[in-house]
Amino acid sequence: MSIDLRVKHDLESRRRAVELFDAGVGCKPAAEALSVPRETVREWQWVYRAFGSEALLSMGGKQSRYTFEQRVAAASAVVDGGMAKADAMAEFGIRSKSPLERWCRLYREGGAEALRPRPKGRPRGSRSKPGPAPASRRSRSAAA
Repeated sequence: MSIDLRVKHDLESRRRAVELFDAGVGCKPAAEALSVPRETVREWQWVYRAFGSEALLSMGGKQSRYTFEQRVAAASAVVDGGMAKADAMAEFGIRSKSPLERWCRLYREGGAEALRPRPKGRPRGSRSKPGPAPASRRSRSAAA
């Protein structure tokens, strides 16, 4: 039995959110009706607008991996091209607003090179240098 512990809200809550969005209900009333934080409902609405109800109902699966080219294209479209984030999510197939916002911030700070993947972990040969060896008992007693 495999339970995805990353999913905070059950499928029924998201299914009810789809019904509310279809009925034209906004974020605040939907959040109150579902007893879910407003920011969560706002994220659901982004996904619903960009990808439809299927994407919203299948949320919480495995994280997507995006290539360097996808990251640069999406970030430059939003930052340089003025594209709306929801439109960029739909065009480039980005399932969550969080990585797109992070890519835009990095793109503004360091350009396309800031989005290039970096190696994970500690660099080779970066071990800390050993400190001075502790003095032995004989050398301490001789010094006294």
